Amino acid sequence: MEAKMGRFFESVSNFFTGGDHIPWCDRDLIAGCEGELVNAVNEEQRNESLMRLSWALVHSRQTDDVNRGISMLQASLDNSASPLQTREKLYLLAVGFYRIGDYSKSRQLADRCLEV
Repeated sequence: MEAKMGRFFESVSNFFTGGDHIPWCDRDLIAGCEGELVNAVNEEQRNESLMRLSWALVHSRQTDDVNRGISMLQASLDNSASPLQTREKLYLLAVGFYRIGDYSKSRQLADRCLEV
């Protein structure tokens, strides 16, 4: 019972302090994604590698990485091959803006994501 109460108070505390439950990514994973991008042999692999790298960057703890991921996603948004890819990019952009503290932009992008 005491453990349940502890989890309850922790969840309430996270709610009011804005606890972040989105996964984080470290520099090693980002470096691996960058290497994968360099070694891509065709356009399809390159696009998949760019998406993985963008995911890793917006999930980084480093603001510079997050900003880089946002820039990459914004540059590629108009070149999306399908509505599903557009939705994924909008979601990752929303995560990126959330991570840098631009909550209104994040909310707008999340709403656009749901419309796709």
